[in-house]
Amino acid sequence: MTLLSWITAFLLIGATAADQQAKLDHFPEIFVVAKEGDSVSLTCLTTTAGNVAWKLNDEELELKLEEFEVEDHMSLNLIVKKVDAPMLGEYSCWRDGTKLWSTYLLQEPEEEEDIDSLLTCRAKSYDCNFSCRWTEGRYGAVRLGIGPDCTNGLPTCHWVSSSGQPNSEGFQFELTHNLSPFGEESTMLEVTAEAIDIDINNDNFRFLKKTKKFYLRDIVVPDSPEIVSLEVVQSQLNVTIEPPSSWSTPHSFFTLEHEIEYILRDNGQVKMTRLRTAALGFRVVSCSFFDIFVV
Repeated sequence: MTLLSWITAFLLIGATAADQQAKLDHFPEIFVVAKEGDSVSLTCLTTTAGNVAWKLNDEELELKLEEFEVEDHMSLNLIVKKVDAPMLGEYSCWRDGTKLWSTYLLQEPEEEEDIDSLLTCRAKSYDCNFSCRWTEGRYGAVRLGIGPDCTNGLPTCHWVSSSGQPNSEGFQFELTHNLSPFGEESTMLEVTAEAIDIDINNDNFRFLKKTKKFYLRDIVVPDSPEIVSLEVVQSQLNVTIEPPSSWSTPHSFFTLEHEIEYILRDNGQVKMTRLRTAALGFRVVSCSFFDIFVV
């Protein structure tokens, strides 16, 4: 490899690393959310007294600008009079070259986004676990929480956060609920999603919060059943099918109805039947050879 090739490769690697660093893939410890036109007050949280210098995205602020307001030069309070795109980003206060404190000022979009197009959830059974997938790829970090504490932004909310970069299908989450699988379902699950798009290079500082409510029964999609045995007896095919291993037990209580579709090989005719599972599965018998598909 020539010297020029080495330099080019080094620059490409460096640029890629810088891009990944510029886009946050986790929630910052402290952030403030505002809408366009809001007034926001920021306080430098430090236990020591003295002058502080404010920076926005690592550039020192000119506090005499009409967009900002401070009580005096030593004040730890900074007021952003009117939130707009140029005022978004990381605010930090400094003293003698040392960062004392920082927070991100993020903007909540005005346009409404349909939560059903952003978040899909599925449960394989009526047990305590279910999964959700966040499909919008422009957000670098997403977290989900269950219950009104998360909807209301209380500190008692338990968040499940995304990690790393999303795959081709988005971020995948595994969540747990405490609903009883044996009682009549009268309480809806309440899943709140928070997402941030913090990309310093592209001046993106967006925050999105949405809540999705649904009954557990509405997201239950069982895995495919297990074909335990196929036995040809003369002109008959005996099929024994049992529920998937991920399905709730006892099977006598959590019954399943499967659609059995089969194609007759002699004339290509498609037929279908529906049968419920019992504790030991069930058996399908046909008087002709066929290809079988179980749903």
